[in-house]
Amino acid sequence: MAHRSVIPFGPQHPVLPEPLHLDLVIDDDRVLEAIPQIGFVHRGLEKLTEKRDMHQFGYIAERICGICAVGHSYGYASACERMLDIEVPGRVQYIRTILHELSRIHSHLLWLGLLADAFGFEALFYRSWTLREQILKIFESTCGGRVILSINEIGGLKHDIEDSELAGIVQTLDAMRPDYEALVHTFLDDASCGERLHGVGVISKKDALDLSMVGPFGRASGVDYDVRMFGDGAYADLAAFEPIVAIDGDCYARCQVRCAEVTQAMDIIKELVGKIPHDGIGGRTKLTPGDGARGEVVIEQPRGEAYYYVRGNGTKNLDRFRVRTPTSQNLAGLTHALQGVLIANVPMIILTIDPCISCTER
Repeated sequence: MAHRSVIPFGPQHPVLPEPLHLDLVIDDDRVLEAIPQIGFVHRGLEKLTEKRDMHQFGYIAERICGICAVGHSYGYASACERMLDIEVPGRVQYIRTILHELSRIHSHLLWLGLLADAFGFEALFYRSWTLREQILKIFESTCGGRVILSINEIGGLKHDIEDSELAGIVQTLDAMRPDYEALVHTFLDDASCGERLHGVGVISKKDALDLSMVGPFGRASGVDYDVRMFGDGAYADLAAFEPIVAIDGDCYARCQVRCAEVTQAMDIIKELVGKIPHDGIGGRTKLTPGDGARGEVVIEQPRGEAYYYVRGNGTKNLDRFRVRTPTSQNLAGLTHALQGVLIANVPMIILTIDPCISCTER
């Protein structure tokens, strides 16, 4: 006779980089249902808009998540600029986009190392994080910080990145690329990795659309959607942009998409550095939003679409700041992917989806 029970998975678990908490309803060794429990690391960051002015809150927005810090800073500043009808120079858009794409490379290399560690593939873990260290060194040399860069501000940048430094970024990426491609070849062609990932956690394109999945999670199921394809900001000047899409919708497909996005980000950075304008970096401006003025922006974070909303109240403080992060959008897809799988496959499915709980709970 089958034995049904509920076991907690997380928030502390050896395979989890962040405190994801799921209650798994299991029948013998199969998952019948996964129930997410949200709020373990809630910090009330959005509420702080009432106590900090718009410039001060930029530092808080960047700390929503350490991995996506550049993107949150970029999204917040862009939303405020739309609310205030501020048009930033082209160089600002380019540098923000270059740093954002570097953050994507950093995030995906971090993810690949964690997945390899969960496999017990320690050599791959070391190699991927060795490459990631090169991105962190770029951040440190250009912005002064390895995680929190604090370069964006409403109206522009706090300091410029010189053309020689941008050329150095391209040289570093060109030097990294052969090592990265060899690493990906080792990972995707490994028989043991393939056995653990093929046909596991499958989500069809129809289900991905019905569940409104975003980012690599959705694109691995054939959803041809990436915010960058709409050409906002510096992305409009790219010669061509095509989202990385796979069709199988399993854990292996999600790995394929993320691995390909790293080389795509390298190409984007190289193209933007070659085209970057020299029209200044803007700077801090007086913030006087009208009462009820609003600004909205959508950007493609490493984990998918992130939406930022700000509303003014006629003072230097915001009346409301709201961000919808990709992981919160993908939780329905995560619980769907876990239905009917062996409990031993739960860690692999979670890691290939790459949830960010710090972003989700804020």
